[in-house]
Amino acid sequence: MRPFKKKLGEMLLESGQIDQNQLENALEEQKSNWKRLGDILVDLGYLTDGTLADTIAKQIAVERVNLQNTYIDAAVARLIPKEVAKKYTMIPIYEKDGVVYVAMSDPRNMYALDDLRLLIQKPVRSLVASASEIDQAIEVYYSQQMSERAIEDLKRDWMVDTSGQEVDDADIQNAPAVRLANSIMNQAVTLRASDIHIEPFEDAVMVRFRIDGSLVESMTIPQNLYSAVSTRFKVIAGINIAEKRVPQDGRIEMNIAGKNYDFRVSTLPTVFGEKIVIRILDRTSFLFTREMLGFTKENSRLVDMIIKKTNGIVLLTGPTGSGKSTTLYSLLRELNTPELNIVTIEDPVEYMLHGINQVQVNTKAGLTFAAGLRSILRQDPDIVMIGEIRDEETAEIAVRASITGHLVLSTLHTNDAPSSIARLVDMGIEPFLVAESLSGIIAQRLVRRLCKHCRKKALTTQAEMDVMLLDEPAEIYHPVGCPKCNGTGYSGRISLHEVMHINRALRDAIQEGKSTEVLRDIAKENGMMQLFDSCKQHVLEGTTSLNEMVKTVYVRD
Repeated sequence: MRPFKKKLGEMLLESGQIDQNQLENALEEQKSNWKRLGDILVDLGYLTDGTLADTIAKQIAVERVNLQNTYIDAAVARLIPKEVAKKYTMIPIYEKDGVVYVAMSDPRNMYALDDLRLLIQKPVRSLVASASEIDQAIEVYYSQQMSERAIEDLKRDWMVDTSGQEVDDADIQNAPAVRLANSIMNQAVTLRASDIHIEPFEDAVMVRFRIDGSLVESMTIPQNLYSAVSTRFKVIAGINIAEKRVPQDGRIEMNIAGKNYDFRVSTLPTVFGEKIVIRILDRTSFLFTREMLGFTKENSRLVDMIIKKTNGIVLLTGPTGSGKSTTLYSLLRELNTPELNIVTIEDPVEYMLHGINQVQVNTKAGLTFAAGLRSILRQDPDIVMIGEIRDEETAEIAVRASITGHLVLSTLHTNDAPSSIARLVDMGIEPFLVAESLSGIIAQRLVRRLCKHCRKKALTTQAEMDVMLLDEPAEIYHPVGCPKCNGTGYSGRISLHEVMHINRALRDAIQEGKSTEVLRDIAKENGMMQLFDSCKQHVLEGTTSLNEMVKTVYVRD
């Protein structure tokens, strides 16, 4: 006798995802609608498709997968036509031991499974994914196919031969170039890339995506077709297509899968043509809580002590790509209330924040950080955000602003929190002014997160114990690689923080010109967890690997 299986509506009611009225409304709608109950609940806005997928997975005891964190084999994905994938909201994702694993929004659809088996002639195992995740995956993996077709169309339309003749720039609006550029950006967004690198070499042009901090090759474009593609990107980015001798910058705004993205385009002349790097900015990516940003409870408490003050400088420090901007915008969003006047000066303005006055640096017009900051201080601000303290003049104005009653938030490039103090002094700021103006410093790094599906546990060797400063062996995890993480052993990233609250003891030490090591020791006594120790904790918890720790965190002798 088969075990009793609860109905979907009953499970959703018990879990509190919907109420009785919503269920009755959906059931009434179903009388005149061929759709399944779950789809109707989503259409009515009572339920998200992610919650629906979670519930279906529990109902029928099928594994739930998140396609945004799952490796999809492009060749396997295209075992079925795009039309069939969209019709049944499903996509084959990988093959293992002769079985094809397919993500479906509803694995209970026997017609879809029968059609799939008929098409691929292989055993099938179904997994549950949300409809939106599947739709995105369909777009990116079939757009790779579209890219290949666009390249072939470019070859045919331009009748390019093997002599290396370049495409005429005058007719850049041809459809294949447009399709290829669009498909590159679509793929990058769907694969969660932070940057797109389009790099011309002697025999071909390489397209790579930076995913979780590492570059991954996506496709190659024949060198003699690159002029059409590069000019297309320059046209939509508002860059001068006739100028190829100097670096240029531009910007593209695009809506992909219902979300608005900014693409910051930078060109650089190389010996084989212009290299293009595109930074992808998701306008909603700063909407994170402290916990989501990776702050521990103790670090969050220190951050509260720093940003709750009405004056002083709060610095975020770390290398490019360490997530400083995301943290900075998230803190600004916390501070943004109707009774406060918040003004920013940035280069560039990365995210638009409602209720905050944001100023874009324009060096050609004379609007530098320093000039803009002077004007901002005449605008009666409560809080000022400076995109980056780059020089002595900007640092001096920031210090003056903080001492005169303003809370100033900014970024700086240093290895860790205590080093920022020496950097400000090197810029020409007197130690007593640094001591008086600083409220706190937050240093940040990003490390790759180990794939939970394939990480392997092992006891530390003596060499590993020496690196981690352990007195006795401990069990830690190592990357392995599997289909779900594209063979890398990692999936996603986590952030490390070092929060240095400037108290009286530190102010006295800064004013006396104490060394960075002495300041670090005082900060540790006051509760500062160093980046090394933060990463060490994540390694011991199995969140990241020792390799990431060695690569990312500054290790002292």
